[in-house]
Amino acid sequence: MRPAGRSETDSLYFDYPYFPFVRSSELDGEAVRHPVAIVGAGPVGVTAALELARHGIASVVLDDKDTVNDGSRAICISRHSLEILQQLGVDAPFERKGLGWTQGRTYFRDREIYRFRMPHSDQERYYPMVNLQQQYIEQFLIDKAHASDLIEMRWQSRCIGVSQDADGVTLEVTTPEGDYRLQCDYLLAADGGRSSIRETLGLSLHGQAYEGRYVIADVRLTSDFPTERRAFFHSKAMPDTTILVHKQPDDIWRIDYQLAPGEDPDDAVREARIREKVELIVRDVMHEEEDWELEWWSLYKAYTLALDEYRHGRVLFIGDSAHLVPIFGVRGLNNGLADAANAGWKLASMLKGQAPDALLDSYSPERRGATLDVFANAGKSTRFMTPPTRGHALMRDAALALAYHNDYASGFANPRQVTPYTYAESPLTLADDPAFEAGPIPGAPLINRRLGDDDFLLDHLGSGFNLLHFSEDGRLEPALQQQLESLRSRGIDITLLRLARSPGDERTLVDVDGSLFAGYGARPGSTYLVRPDRHVAARWMAFDPIELNAAVTTALGGE
Repeated sequence: MRPAGRSETDSLYFDYPYFPFVRSSELDGEAVRHPVAIVGAGPVGVTAALELARHGIASVVLDDKDTVNDGSRAICISRHSLEILQQLGVDAPFERKGLGWTQGRTYFRDREIYRFRMPHSDQERYYPMVNLQQQYIEQFLIDKAHASDLIEMRWQSRCIGVSQDADGVTLEVTTPEGDYRLQCDYLLAADGGRSSIRETLGLSLHGQAYEGRYVIADVRLTSDFPTERRAFFHSKAMPDTTILVHKQPDDIWRIDYQLAPGEDPDDAVREARIREKVELIVRDVMHEEEDWELEWWSLYKAYTLALDEYRHGRVLFIGDSAHLVPIFGVRGLNNGLADAANAGWKLASMLKGQAPDALLDSYSPERRGATLDVFANAGKSTRFMTPPTRGHALMRDAALALAYHNDYASGFANPRQVTPYTYAESPLTLADDPAFEAGPIPGAPLINRRLGDDDFLLDHLGSGFNLLHFSEDGRLEPALQQQLESLRSRGIDITLLRLARSPGDERTLVDVDGSLFAGYGARPGSTYLVRPDRHVAARWMAFDPIELNAAVTTALGGE
């Protein structure tokens, strides 16, 4: 919602693009079959299209809108998500525009009781978290998609029906110039929490709806307060309300505040009421004296809901169409981007004939496992932020009061920020080598390490599988070279990264300060096999090249 007299795209800071309808060949009777169709051009859907394109697979993306979503919505991008965007070649505008941050503060009765800091060092290219409004997130991704020859964006095109059989999926699409049928081999449903694809297939989300609602308001305010996440409990200005504050680019501040018990949601979203509450927060909670302007607002309720299975035949659900998670800990967008990366590389591998259909069966247990992990952590955060019962409220307030003078109690206020999931139980993940005492275990994502000025390990990853091979000087034994050539002859995209303690040839990446070997718990001969989504498939302290073929086969869903 926007203030009276302004349209949905009349923003104080963002110029909304217009995406015209382009007549498709199907409307003229041409029979076209697409490898992959994606319904939903939000951040998750477009990320999936870019991931498919990264592997050479064409897709068509449909959305009924003619611009990006209004309002800031999802605003926090995690380091892991930025590394996904780096692989897609679209991280630069995010870095230029976004506001990075490493810490947050919690206040109880207007007194700071806890300050959390997310791990960060010069070994990392990106901040642990970057704040950026969803309009920009979508714009940057869509610009990249429009520039790709492998992605066709179809705006003002709404999916009104879907059916599938053993050979493919058929979509019924309605447009300003008529209706048509779209044929595809596979469908990615990225059409959000109110997914029409999910409804058409007769599927339902299951889980829990939490008590309490939040107003989300964007205001323009000039302030030099640093970029941090701030949470306020029982402030004098609004004693029955929990408040969250985030700084965003363009002098926009995101303010989330809980409705008081018994407060009418319809009354709470009236413009006059929004202005009254925001004025209290800006003046008496944030202690800002500058004038502010109201940009946009909405109403939010927390859920932990998910499909029982994310794969249904030739349809894979990604993002909010598969699961709804609370905003606390900034998990919604980041979880969805990981869905897109996971589904994308697996679909591409299968469509290129590198993997059996069984590879797609791993999508649901991996990503639903990630969702359940999110539920476990976000549920704790949600019950703390919005206690479901009087007993929960008493316990929460007791913990906050204890934190005044006891450091051990302040940890209860930890928001448990999103962390990438480890696919340790996945059928694609091999058992760990017990000789390792450090480094990412099989199923975990790679860690980054600095190799030089503006040069990091993850900058060198290829688009497919990667093999990280540690040695003294980068020299490669003939047996490993033969195994790599054998895999490539089968069409497997695999990149070798030679990691050495001392310089070798120009292809060698040198561990300048020992942090690379230490971070990976490696010694000369150690080797990591890494999936296209940067998760470790297997690792060996002392590597026998003969094991590589079987490990890649397992990571591709084979036996």
